[in-house]
Amino acid sequence: MSVTITPNLDLMLNRARVASRQVARCDRVAALQAIADALLTHRVEILAGNARDVESERRRGTPASLVDRLALSESRLEGISEAVHQVALLPDPLHRILDGWQTEAGLSVRKVTVPFGVIGMIYESRPNVTVDAAVLALKAGSAAVLRGSSNALESNRVIVRIMREALQSVDVPADAVQLIDSPDRSLVTALLAARGRVDLVIPRGGSSLINHVVETAKVPVIETGVGNCHVFVDRSADLAKAHSIAINAKVQRPGVCNAAETLLVHEQVATEFLPGTIEVLHEHGVEVRGCELTRDLVPGVAPADEADWAEEYLDLKLAVKVVASLEEAIEHITRYGTMHSEAIVTEDRKSAVRFQEGVDAAAVFVNASTRFTDGFEFGFGAEIGISTQKLHARGPMGLSEIVTYKYLIDGDGQIRGA
Repeated sequence: MSVTITPNLDLMLNRARVASRQVARCDRVAALQAIADALLTHRVEILAGNARDVESERRRGTPASLVDRLALSESRLEGISEAVHQVALLPDPLHRILDGWQTEAGLSVRKVTVPFGVIGMIYESRPNVTVDAAVLALKAGSAAVLRGSSNALESNRVIVRIMREALQSVDVPADAVQLIDSPDRSLVTALLAARGRVDLVIPRGGSSLINHVVETAKVPVIETGVGNCHVFVDRSADLAKAHSIAINAKVQRPGVCNAAETLLVHEQVATEFLPGTIEVLHEHGVEVRGCELTRDLVPGVAPADEADWAEEYLDLKLAVKVVASLEEAIEHITRYGTMHSEAIVTEDRKSAVRFQEGVDAAAVFVNASTRFTDGFEFGFGAEIGISTQKLHARGPMGLSEIVTYKYLIDGDGQIRGA
């Protein structure tokens, strides 16, 4: 099926290409610092736009955890601004020599990082992603074409306008950051079909969005991940650690992709561990759905069915299963996990190593919450997404994952013979 690129999108991509050829040569540190300052200078406008989006979603009856993903506050905006300042001060990801050697013919070869060019970002709800994506693309010397979801349109309009004004104030092309300012879904399909006009697309959101992008795209895609994440409490676990990790992984921010969706508990500690932990989960408003053994131990828990093991709730809901062994836990994760983030709580080093080696995921934790799968927490600064694929990038994608490379070859008159 052929897809027509609308005149407005065509113009946008042309402008993005022109800007992408300039931005790598601009003062990108000054550009990012100008954006960081502008976000706070214009905080009243940003929060007012965001409040309109939030109120609209509440009227629609959107679950509180999803409204939380959308909502900005003074403190969140300050955190976003500080993250931009930190990205500004990170080492320049461009022009780094990744490798170098001399060939038998006497050629000097260098493998050097360069920008992608035009990066398209398609994402849902969270307006902080608008800033993260633009800032990381700019720092990496690329132009960003952004398409957020319709429920964050007021927020994104204000944020992108303010970022563009900040770029102009330091002589950086405003077209290095552009917003597809329409809820028309056909524009997403057109963006994904813009082969030769867009160098990379990164989707960030739920399974339906990511599947649509992966199945539709004619341009290169880095697939960010749906997060059906697990915490496994091993028989040797320190149960106090396990309790705090399980609670944190579920309730600290349930509407994000690195929140735990299933709790697996070894049968040898289930009797001691589950009643108290489920009681606290209930106190936090978590709806627990459990296997038969879980329900025997904690009366009143709703039954879990096959769909629950595969579900990314993004809400105050948690599936709980009692397993007979470490191997059963690994098998369960292999069957239902999404290769995002998995955790084991154990005091047995052999079990920890077996879990980390046996679980195929972008991030595998021992005695820590899955909520730490995050570019900022890993020390990368802001991230553009968490990749669950294996080609090019995996896990939190910071600056080093959104540049590419080319070979620079110096010779002295060499020609190739037969």
